[in-house]
Parts: sequence; structure tokens; C-alpha cells
Amino acid sequence: MSIFGKMAMPTDAASALPGRATPLAVPETHFVNGQRIVPPFAPGLHQAMFAMGCFWGVERALWQLDGVQATASGYAGGFTPNPTYEEVCTGRTGHAETVLVVYDPSRIGYATLLKTFWEEHDPTQGMRQGNDVGSQYRSAIYCFSAAQRALAEATRESFQRALNARGFGAITTELRGGRPDEPTPTFFYAEDYHQQYLAKNPNGYCGLAGTGATCPLPTGAQLGV
Repeated sequence: MSIFGKMAMPTDAASALPGRATPLAVPETHFVNGQRIVPPFAPGLHQAMFAMGCFWGVERALWQLDGVQATASGYAGGFTPNPTYEEVCTGRTGHAETVLVVYDPSRIGYATLLKTFWEEHDPTQGMRQGNDVGSQYRSAIYCFSAAQRALAEATRESFQRALNARGFGAITTELRGGRPDEPTPTFFYAEDYHQQYLAKNPNGYCGLAGTGATCPLPTGAQLGV
């Protein structure tokens, strides 16, 4: 997974790879827990999207959280519809390797997902994560609501202070969605073999590594959103 992709990204659809109209085929259910990873999801469940490097390790870190119903690996944040992994690795789709999270807000709050996001990777590295270099490995949060956006911004500020105390630089995390003039980026499912990869291949590569900094949560933000 440590393929060296391009550092630059296309600026619009015209400069990106064309992709395809047909989605890539994926199973409907999660390899680990049997829950649905494709819509429709049960009423009352919420969705979140995070990019924090190679999606194999990211997906495992998130599906292990109590209250997370399902996870899926995919691509988001770019222009190319239904891209392949090989296309994303060229840097010419604009996408980041992204994990879709389906969660029960009565059991786990979005703020807790954010805490895991911030603490499990280094959000200061720009177009890379450790040895994985390229725009597809950038840090990103794609929000589904104004409430998610507000919590993402609040925790970014608090985590920046924690990083400053440890001598790290500025957070480079891309933050999009959750605003009327900024829709949530489309999530495109990755190929079948990427789904829950580290459950199928327990000794597979995982480059996920945090900074050692702790992200404090806003008071009363543990559940909901």
C-alpha cells in the first residue's frame, strides 16, 4: 500500500481522469459483523467519512469502536466517478482513501469518532501519512451536517493546541461538507478486496500511527450528532 502517488491534485473534472458511470462491485455486508455497508441503512443510524492514510488500517480502527455499525473503504474528495485503486494512486482523480462509517448516535457520538480520527494518525503531514506518500493519503474529514462540521472545527482547534505542546506543526486536514454552499463529497466504494482488508489478511500492511497527543472533547459532546 506504500505506493508513491502524485503529490499534486487535479483542480477540476476536466483535468481529472474520466472514471466510469458504473460503481465498482462490492458485497452488501461487512465481512466482520455482517451489517450492511451499502444503503439502505437502518433508520436512526448516522454516517461519517474520514481519511487518514491507508484505508486498511483506518477501517479496522473504526469498526472496532463500540457503537459503529459498519465501515467501508472507498474514495472521496476528488472528481473522478467510480475510480479504481490504480487510478487513485496516480493522483489524477483528486480522491483520498476514505472510510465511510455507519454508526448509532445513541451508543457513540460523532465527537468520539473525531477523537479516534485525530489521535490515530498524524494530521500535520500534508500529502502523506508516514511512508505512504501521495495526495490519496492526505488527512480529511467530510461532514454530513452542520453539527458534524461544528464539532470537527472545535476538535481541530483543541487538538492543534495539544499538538503544539508536543512540538508538531500545523494541522493540514482537509475539512469539507456540512454547509449549504459546500455539499458532502460523494463516497465511491473501493474494490471488494479492500473491504475489511485486515480482517481478511490479519498480517497485512497497516501504516496507521498517531502522534501521542490526546484530543480533549467538548463538554457534553460524547453522544449524538
